[in-house]
Amino acid sequence: MNLNSKYFDQIRIKPDDEAARASATRTCEWEGCDKAGDYRAPKGRAREGEYHHFCLDHVRAYNKGYNYFAGMGDDDVAAYQKSAATGHRPTWSIGSDDRIGAGSFNWSAAFADPFGFFGGQEAAGEPNSASRRPLRNHERKSFAALDLEGSESAEEIKARYKALVKQLHPDANGGDRSFEDRLREIIHAYHYLRSAGFC
Repeated sequence: MNLNSKYFDQIRIKPDDEAARASATRTCEWEGCDKAGDYRAPKGRAREGEYHHFCLDHVRAYNKGYNYFAGMGDDDVAAYQKSAATGHRPTWSIGSDDRIGAGSFNWSAAFADPFGFFGGQEAAGEPNSASRRPLRNHERKSFAALDLEGSESAEEIKARYKALVKQLHPDANGGDRSFEDRLREIIHAYHYLRSAGFC
């Protein structure tokens, strides 16, 4: 940017004569003070946009004692602060409009609650047999590899997996590696069932 440009040289800002005259002749509004009133101070609640004009000493004194909430009760102050969070605009609670049909749909059947956060039947550790979908082919094969039917809970699947690994692992059967393929199949089946959400 060239500050010596002819365009910057020709820009002039003309002050508003009336505002300049008013600020030059304005005196401090503090009683008994005749200094220039160059500093603005708000007049208070319900008079937003209106200001007193004081000198520097008196605007400091005014600001120390200024309280926007003077004359308001504790409940009124709390209501004002709560309303200020939304910019003093009206708000409504989500789902509070009865015309939409709140309560007409059973939302508990629309989703599964495997961890029991919402107090569903799965919270007690028993899977809801009515909500369980039919097994897919690979899931059925994985359950068969673990010698299970497919209706077992997550704890039963884990217990069966641990028992089979202890039984077939070479460290547990004296170093016999003849069960290695079966062990790989069981591990693969368990990992697939875990990734599918069965345990």
